[in-house]
Formats: sequence, C-alpha cells, structure tokens
Amino acid sequence: MTAGLWEHWVIPGIWITIQLTIYSAALATVVAFGIGMARTHRLRTVRFLAGFYTEVFRGTSSLVLMFWIFFVLPQLAGWALVPMWAAVLALGLSYGAYGAEIVRGALNAVAPAQREAGVALSFTPWQRMRLILLPQAVPEMIPPFSNLLVELLKGTALVSLLGIGDVSFAAYLVRLATTESAQIYSITLVIYFVIAFVLTRGMRALERKAKAGIGQRPEKGVGIMRRLSTRQTAKEVGPLGGGVSS
Repeated sequence: MTAGLWEHWVIPGIWITIQLTIYSAALATVVAFGIGMARTHRLRTVRFLAGFYTEVFRGTSSLVLMFWIFFVLPQLAGWALVPMWAAVLALGLSYGAYGAEIVRGALNAVAPAQREAGVALSFTPWQRMRLILLPQAVPEMIPPFSNLLVELLKGTALVSLLGIGDVSFAAYLVRLATTESAQIYSITLVIYFVIAFVLTRGMRALERKAKAGIGQRPEKGVGIMRRLSTRQTAKEVGPLGGGVSS
C-alpha cells in the first residue's frame, strides 16, 4: 500500500472511526443512565415507558435503524441529518438500550440496606440516587460498559454503508485501488485492535478510580505475570505445603 493511499484514505478513516465511537458512546451513556434509572423508578408508568424503549431498540437492527433515520425520517419530518449524525443517532440509541440494562442491574444490585439508610436520613429520591446508589453502582457498571464500548467500536463499521469514510470504508477503497485484500484487511484488523485496546485500558483506569472513590482499593499487580509467579510458587511448595520432592 502506497504512502498516498495511507495518507489520504486510511488515516482520515481512523479519525472518523474514533469520532463516531466517541460521539455515539456519549449519546449511549446519556441514554443508558436516563433509561436505566427510569427502569428503577417508583412509578409504574415511568418503568413501563423505559422498558418499552429498551425492548424496542434492543430488538431493532442498528443497520436498519440507521437506514430509517437517514432515508425515511426526512420524508416524515421534512428535514434530514447528514450521514455522520444519522449514524451517531442510530448507534447511540441502539447501544444506549443495552447500556440501560447494565445501569438497571447495577442499581438493583446495591444492598437494600443502603436504600433504607437514605430513607432514614430523609434523603429525597434524587439524593438517594446521587449520593448513595450511583457511587456504589458505577464501579460495577464499568466492566460491562467496557465490553459494550468495544462492541460499539466494531459496530461503527456499519456506517460505511451510508458512504461515510470510516476505516472500514477506507480499506474497501484501498482494496479496489490496489487489489491487495490480504494486506489492507490485515492492517484494518490491527487498527481496530489497537483502538479497542486503548479503550479497554482507559476503562480499567476509570474502574480503579471509581472503586477508589468508595474505598475499594483494587489489588495491584494482578496480571499475567502475577498469575504465573503464583503458579510457580504453588509448584515449589507442593500440594501439601512440604515442598517439591526430589
């Protein structure tokens, strides 16, 4: 692949993919917290409407929704979105529905005694949510949110069907220009992996910070090297703690 193709197609495509991921993730986060908290509301009507939204958007194809927003919505509303924002809206609404279930599950996992303590302190429902429930639930949300963020990153490849020049669309154009399928698509796989790796590392750092905020200090050094050293120590000690016989 020549330097010109890399400079004019692939690098701009990487930037567009990153933008799509950031904007869609921001919208999905707002939707997830809004709908997820509504799923735990004391009013049945609010819970029903939030549940209806979740079921509809979880059961709808993100690709079809993207096409509907871009092609059908202009006919109904009389105005159109540019492809970039149509894609962001479709991805944000779809993945926000999945995120809402994460928020709902984490909030319901908080011990009932914590809710009762807020009532005993005469906290309003919003104060209980903001001061008691969310600080304890957010650290539990981050790992599944990390997985959902990676899925969102991979889901951005759908926008190429709207002609948006993301990295997958750039790879397709390079393949047409060079007929080198193996090279360009191998590079594309690496690009997605690197972006996903950076995102997951950032989410892990956010998880550590969130846990530290409520006094849960994560164990340090728990990685592959720590696991290997632990296994080696276990082998040296032996099954009964008397060491390895010679």
